[in-house]
Amino acid sequence: MNGLIMMCIAIVVLGAGYLVYGRWLAKTWGIDPNAKTPAYEFEDGVDYEPADTNVVFGHQFASIAGAGPINGPIQAAVFGWVPVLLWVLIGGVFFGAVQDFSSMYASVKNKGRTIGYIIEEYIGKWGKKLFLLFCWLFCILVVAAFADVVAGTFNGFAADGSQIVANGNVATTSMLFIVEAVALGFLLRYGKLHKWVNTAIAIALLVAGVAVGLHAPVFISTGTWHLVIFAYIFVASVVPVWALLQPRDYLNSYLLVFMIVAAVVGVLLTNPSINLPAFTSFYVEGTGYMFPILFVTIACGAVSGFHSLVSSGTASKQIKNEKNMLPVSFGAMLMESMLAVIALIAVGSFATGEAAAQGYTTPAQIFAGGVAGFLAKLGMSYNLIFTLINLAVSAFALTSLDSVARIGRLSFQELFLDASIEDDNMEPWRKVVTNKYFATVLTLVLSYLLAKAGYQSIWPLFGSANQLLSALALIACAVYLKRTKRKGWMLWVPMVVMLAVTLTALTMTIVQKTAGIVAGTSANVAGDCLQLFFAVALFALGVIVAVQGVKKLLAKEPAAAQQ
Repeated sequence: MNGLIMMCIAIVVLGAGYLVYGRWLAKTWGIDPNAKTPAYEFEDGVDYEPADTNVVFGHQFASIAGAGPINGPIQAAVFGWVPVLLWVLIGGVFFGAVQDFSSMYASVKNKGRTIGYIIEEYIGKWGKKLFLLFCWLFCILVVAAFADVVAGTFNGFAADGSQIVANGNVATTSMLFIVEAVALGFLLRYGKLHKWVNTAIAIALLVAGVAVGLHAPVFISTGTWHLVIFAYIFVASVVPVWALLQPRDYLNSYLLVFMIVAAVVGVLLTNPSINLPAFTSFYVEGTGYMFPILFVTIACGAVSGFHSLVSSGTASKQIKNEKNMLPVSFGAMLMESMLAVIALIAVGSFATGEAAAQGYTTPAQIFAGGVAGFLAKLGMSYNLIFTLINLAVSAFALTSLDSVARIGRLSFQELFLDASIEDDNMEPWRKVVTNKYFATVLTLVLSYLLAKAGYQSIWPLFGSANQLLSALALIACAVYLKRTKRKGWMLWVPMVVMLAVTLTALTMTIVQKTAGIVAGTSANVAGDCLQLFFAVALFALGVIVAVQGVKKLLAKEPAAAQQ
């Protein structure tokens, strides 16, 4: 197998998935091009804001395509490239894209509300509360995993103490990128310049940041980067979105285009060999059994519960026309699957032990090194391409951190809010826990403690929680489709499979962590205890919400009027 054939197979499968299956779903559920979308109905210039298809697509893709579609396939490659490729393609079309589309569809048809509100409307109030608690715990895991990935990408020192210049370059560029985003945010808000002028300034800032980063690397240890990154996340979680998040997405769009185009061109022109075995074993020492590990390791790129939060939380409020839902949700998911395939090709291009010998220890570094290697054969600067690709990956990871930390904070606050309680009559304790600074600090402190365990140990737990969130979102959407007299059987298989995968994975985690703590063999007792708590809590919450949803799904109650 070579990279060109693998990429062509992916393009054909994913393209057919969109043109055939995606369009069939849209026709089956019903799309009304003349309907007034929530973006117009509730337009407020803050959350509800009509936007062109390409703009919403960019937001959707930038939000969901963090480190996930790169980390997952690279880590799961220990099972061989065949299982990874099959899960990415099958999962991407029939699981992930269906979840993202159904989540956005249900949200747009319900005033742009989130999956939590969909659960409250069609399953019950307590279901919503438990779902919010689940989301909060899930967000803690996401922040911990992604923060450690970014810190590893910025780490300036190898195991022998030598400096890693490439990582230092990426670190400098990334920090400048944040400063530039803030400056651009104020310019966009108060400058009132023509969009082409804004575009030129954005590209100029991006080029300047890369140029400075290449000549002024910063060498800081992983531990220190943890502190810096969490300080940044705190600020990003509480400041207005126009001051940081929006301009970061604006700049990210250019990095996104560069990274995807560069990777595809590199594979097309160099046709790298896939040095991975097609299949290794159903059990890999140190990793575990293929079922369920493969399916929780590869989340983004195949199916990811986090996508449902984005599809129903932000993107649905920007849809100008219902016909735009398919390309924004279904299309963005398949694009992410394509990125996952490219990540698989990148790791496969290295010979055994070659990546580690070059100092590439994180999936982001391996991906960047692979793509840079492709383009270096075409005469381009390896260091420049490596820096740009790593910058793009870290930028997406930081964007995910921004969004997830904010979602986590809002989920925790909403847990203790009640429409029947006025702000003036709120108890003192409730005022404390609903305070955005308290909620943010609590979320980030727990995330920091988990991050110290390393993303390798967090990722399976994160993957389990993420996939369980996917199952819960599919259940909620299936209930909505049933209650509104729409066909929802296409959600049943993904729903059942993801429940089986995640509950099995969480059970294995609970047994493993408990055994290690009891036997005294745990290397990090505090970290394992915290992971055990999260595993038990997520398992219990997931089962309760799933049972409530399945009962509604199987109930023979009269369907509500179609919306």
